[in-house]
Amino acid sequence: MHSDDGQAGGSCGEGSNGGEVRPGNSHPEGTHPQDSPRPADSAPSPRNGSDPCGPLTVLAQPPSLTPLLAVGALRSPFKRPAATADFPRTRLVLPGLRVDLARLAAYERVCGFPTGEDALPVTYPHVLGFPLAMSLMSGRDFPLPLLGLVHTSIEITRYRELAATGEYELTVYVDGLAPHLRGTEAAVVTELRVGEEVVWESVSTYLARHRTKGTDRERDREKHEPLPGVDEWRLAGDIGRRYAAASGDRNPIHLYPLTARLFGFPRAIAHGMWTAARCLAAHGTPQAVLVRAEFRAPVLLPGTVTYAANGERFELCGGERVHVSGGVHPLT
Repeated sequence: MHSDDGQAGGSCGEGSNGGEVRPGNSHPEGTHPQDSPRPADSAPSPRNGSDPCGPLTVLAQPPSLTPLLAVGALRSPFKRPAATADFPRTRLVLPGLRVDLARLAAYERVCGFPTGEDALPVTYPHVLGFPLAMSLMSGRDFPLPLLGLVHTSIEITRYRELAATGEYELTVYVDGLAPHLRGTEAAVVTELRVGEEVVWESVSTYLARHRTKGTDRERDREKHEPLPGVDEWRLAGDIGRRYAAASGDRNPIHLYPLTARLFGFPRAIAHGMWTAARCLAAHGTPQAVLVRAEFRAPVLLPGTVTYAANGERFELCGGERVHVSGGVHPLT
């Protein structure tokens, strides 16, 4: 799996156990606090959606990514992706979660966020929730192959500032499948709660490329004039290794030129979620915010890119090529 910064090839993961589980009140099987409504402008597009009352699996600790990646890779050749396929309805719940502050500080440094504040960066809950997402996507009942899976976009809604020292509950589930011009796309939802309140949530889309009839349209992208450049970033060749150490995502395409070449890249590429986080660290985000980012092309390491922004919009570009585009929209 990889990010569509075009990242193809090896098993992937955007995250690891970036927190630790403390004893907490887990909810009995089949029950859960009422979900907070998602803002109308951030609702996902209609798709073969999941049952919001699907069964719950309450976890005692975050799953380990390495065996999940291995199992998902082994199962990939036997998957038959289709937008009409069945998919897991289970919701994975991890209560009593506290953040590992040392790992958080490493993440903040590599992504450019301020360090030492009692606040989680807007993208950090994705790191916390990704092992649960991987548990679902590597499962036998998930219809899309993990190998070659492309992270095409993420939409994040943060309803208020999140304390780094707080205790949270994570919920992750597959929201549904949708046809795409180049294959089938899955939506995976991650929610972070304090008590019964949803304080942060995201929708990530993952694309499995396969032959289609060509009748379904790819998600429309808004057409904009190029944004004015704000800063030029020279990216070191070890960015992928530094982000991997902080996030737990040790996909070989991000680590070394040799391991990246095994999957068709001339040298290592930056993590898609690192590029989004780096842009958001530069742009800044209000406490209550809706963030959208699309991953459009890989960033080769080492390399030079231009961070561009105008108002709510931002981009990361290399020459005329757009690697990431997105927007930061305050919630009112």
